[in-house]
This record gives sequence, C-alpha cells and structure tokens, in this order.
Amino acid sequence: MEKLTILIPERMLGLRLDVALSEMLPDYSRSKITAWIKSGDALIEQKTFKPKDKSNGMEVIELKISKSQNNDWSAEDIPLSIVFEDGDIIVVNKPAGMVTHPGAGNRNGTLANALLHYDSNLKLLDRAGIVHRLDKDTSGLLVVARNEKSQKNLVEQMQMHSVSREYSAIVYGHMVAGGTVDEPISRDSRDRVKQAVSKSGKEARTHYRVIDRFQNHTHIKAVLETGRTHQIRVHMSHIGYPLIGDPIYGGKVRFPKKASEELKVALKNFNRQALHAKKLSLTHPSSGSTLSWKVPIPDDMLTILEVLSMYDPC
Repeated sequence: MEKLTILIPERMLGLRLDVALSEMLPDYSRSKITAWIKSGDALIEQKTFKPKDKSNGMEVIELKISKSQNNDWSAEDIPLSIVFEDGDIIVVNKPAGMVTHPGAGNRNGTLANALLHYDSNLKLLDRAGIVHRLDKDTSGLLVVARNEKSQKNLVEQMQMHSVSREYSAIVYGHMVAGGTVDEPISRDSRDRVKQAVSKSGKEARTHYRVIDRFQNHTHIKAVLETGRTHQIRVHMSHIGYPLIGDPIYGGKVRFPKKASEELKVALKNFNRQALHAKKLSLTHPSSGSTLSWKVPIPDDMLTILEVLSMYDPC
C-alpha cells in the first residue's frame, strides 16, 4: 500500500475535491479517485468527505493507494499473438471466436484471461488494462494498458476519437463508391441483444471505401471515427450492405441468382461476420510518438475473397 500526502493549492479554491485531486494526480482516472474518496481511502484531518464537496484551499489530503486486485477473473494459459509490447502497452492480434473479457456465460477462455496469465500485474488494473473491445467473432488489433497512467491516457484518446482504427469487411451487395454513415446508435428497443440506428442514440460515424468489387459483394475498408457497440455492422446493414456471415444484422445467408455450388458452399460455411481490425494507430502514452500497426487479413477472409474472385467476378 502506498500513502500520499497531497496539498490542495489555494488556486483550486471552490473546485470540487474530486476534480482538484484529479488535477493533482494526473496519472489516475477521475473514476478511480472518486472510488478512493467514497471508500474512505482519502481523508482530510482523519475525516471522510464527499467527491462533490468544495475545496476551501490549502487542504491536506491523506490518500492510501492500495494495490488490490480489480477483478476476480482467472489467469489462463492461452496463446496470444503479441504484435508489440513495452512497459506501457501491449498490442494484441485477437483471433475470431475469442471473447474480449469475461461476462455472463463467458467466464473463461477470453482475451482478458490470457492477458492475466501473460502479465499478472494486469490484475491491478480495471478490466485487466483493456480499454476497448472487439466482438467475439471480429478478429484483429487491440491495445492494452500495462499501468494506470497508460490506461488513463488511452481512455482519453478513445474519448477524443484520436485513436485510428481501420477495418476490412466483406459485405453483401455491389457498392459503386465509398462514403460516410453518420447515424446515431443505441440499443434496439425491440431486441436487447442488438444495436440500432436511433435518433435518440449516441453519435456514430463510419467512413468506408471500396477495396474490391465483385458482382454481388464488395470488399471494403471501414474507418471508425467513433466506437459504438457493433458500429460497422449496424451502419453497413442500415445502408443496405450487411456483412457476410452476420446473422444478427445480415439475416439468413444470401445467395446470388445463378450462384455456383462452390459459391453457395463458401457463403454457407462462413460462420462469423467478415470483419477484421487490420490497422491501429495511436499516440504512445509515455513518449508521445505516433505509433501504427497493421496485421494481415486472416485466412478465412482471404479464402472467401478468393472464392468471390473466381465465382462472383464483375
């Protein structure tokens, strides 16, 4: 356990104490500081206080920072594809079929379980350092923080939309050109498992460009400006180009008229949404350098693209 003595300067007179502490402790998130205040780990003259209490200027706050485990997730020896790592971050290439972190019905076998085995110190961080997620059946790049400072910084970058995430997707339909979908997204009022475009939802923007056209399908690049749940899947379905292999937003498998048996088999057997997070760019939390990583499209998507080029050419 680490004990800190923090003097709130006179210039912060009238500020909420949680805000003042956040400014004095820039390496820690506001939510973490609020939790310490509420748990009694932060005291003024041996007395507790509320996060919303205002500073009188020149308070002395005694803070206990306990290095306690932040979750009850178990560590599991599961292979990881590490693209990059240093003392601040880990960049992982997540395979399709792996859940990002434990939840109802998925307590084991997740990326978080694997990360906790790879680096046991991650148990001290919220969500084992994971700052964003990919759907179970979406493959590709994820960044994980290795300390509080990096986690706070990466979360802020996500909130400011300054992290660039580029995806490859294969959709039903022949696209003529790319564009931008700027439609808010919220939970579907008729189906709690799904998300939907809704006027009352949160802002969501997806930019997409054509990589390759086939007669009845299109290979696209999608770049997220925001990061809503299922965003690319929802937006592409909304404009009439759902992802191949997506039963939630694409419905049943669609066979083109006069489709060959080879094409029918390939489409029927592709059993996950054709979506891969292929490129990730961000500002390193410590050095401030812009870093970028790119990973190849996985074999299952390459195979379906080969089949489309052979049996669904323009």
